[in-house]
Amino acid sequence: MKRKQNPFSRRQFMKTTSVGALAASQIIPAYAFGMHNNGQPGKLAALGGTPVRSNKNWPKWPYTDQNVIDSVMETTKSGIWCRIQSATGTVPTFEKRWAEMNGVKHAVATGSGTQALHTAVEALGIGPGDEVITSPYTDPGTIASILSARALPVLADIDRFSFQLDPDDVEQRITKNTKVLMPVHMCGQPAHMERFMEIAKKHNLYVIEDACQAHFARYQGKQLGTFGNLGCFSHQSSKVLACGEGGSIIGDDDELMDRCYTVQNHGTSRRGRTETIGPKYRMNEFEGAVLMGQLPTVMERHVLRNKNARYLTSRIKDIPGIRPQKLYDGTEEGSFYLYTMNYDKKAYNGAGRDKYLKALAAEGIKLSPYIKNGLHREPWVDNIIGRRVYQQMYGKQRLKQFKDEMVCPNCDVVCDEEMVMLWASGPLLGTQKDMDDIINALTKVYENRDQLNNV
Repeated sequence: MKRKQNPFSRRQFMKTTSVGALAASQIIPAYAFGMHNNGQPGKLAALGGTPVRSNKNWPKWPYTDQNVIDSVMETTKSGIWCRIQSATGTVPTFEKRWAEMNGVKHAVATGSGTQALHTAVEALGIGPGDEVITSPYTDPGTIASILSARALPVLADIDRFSFQLDPDDVEQRITKNTKVLMPVHMCGQPAHMERFMEIAKKHNLYVIEDACQAHFARYQGKQLGTFGNLGCFSHQSSKVLACGEGGSIIGDDDELMDRCYTVQNHGTSRRGRTETIGPKYRMNEFEGAVLMGQLPTVMERHVLRNKNARYLTSRIKDIPGIRPQKLYDGTEEGSFYLYTMNYDKKAYNGAGRDKYLKALAAEGIKLSPYIKNGLHREPWVDNIIGRRVYQQMYGKQRLKQFKDEMVCPNCDVVCDEEMVMLWASGPLLGTQKDMDDIINALTKVYENRDQLNNV
């Protein structure tokens, strides 16, 4: 292949994989494994060649060490198993430390990220007749938090390359009943928060950040979860700060955060009075113990994920047809719960994403398309339209409009054709050699793109 036609030429490959050498050369290091003597790329493993990576495990996840085990054992022996038994138990202590780590005054722990989001919705007084605009490209827990309050989740389209909620499409969907914007920091990277805050101020709306995937991520000098009225996190076992199931809410507003506590404590306030409607969403002390056991070293893992992600991006960005997730200006750090890319089949002789993923898996690098369908294509839409409470509170005309406008073409393309991701909580804690395996597999598949349709 001539250099003037495609800068991704084997003649430009380097033998070294160091970051320093990469910076000096501005070219992609060589994929040398499996080369034939004539300089042609090795045969795809899916077609009988030798895999790039075999019999190698990624770092185990969820994370555990002796400190985590000791923390759980101490809680077990203490007999303090419920957060209301002690003001200095693991959950209240985690809340204090978590608030400090996020640079806010308050945190309230819950049993899941979905519970955290629902608590936030209820604490803001959102209910039947109200509308919340959020993303179709997210976990169902995002809309579950809105539906549980019998509010209406209005889904706006996403940016095709950042996978984040599109602020321009959001603003077009605001109605007189819109009360909240709920941007989702997808894959642990920042949504376009300055735009959402501008829109919220213009239309007098609350902002709840769904930061369930975005622990410790920083944007324009602030941590995610601290831009809006409330920020919500998940501590489910796949997340970068995990305890099996668990969630948390952070914020600076004394009164609002007090309401969050009251809502998640079945409507009972810190003053011991039952004051409002609320479920029982309390985090238990064992989950708090697992979280507390990780906090002394959690930032070490955060730094390593970001280091490995930067290395991957520096090496992948010039491989044709595979594009690392677009980041908005001011993105400083991500959680890298996921490491995500767009796949362009045109660069691979029209081979669909399924062929590409199958070829990579055979090389020992298992990637995923992530979300199969945007939430706008799921049956819950017809379910709520048929419910009496929604018909009474919104009217048939609004519900018809709601369904008719549930069109998100960018989300459809991302789901159906383009998203390629590495679940990264554990894998991005690997060595540089592990990262090179990913890069080399991506390179090898590109070099053999003419064979992809035979996989």
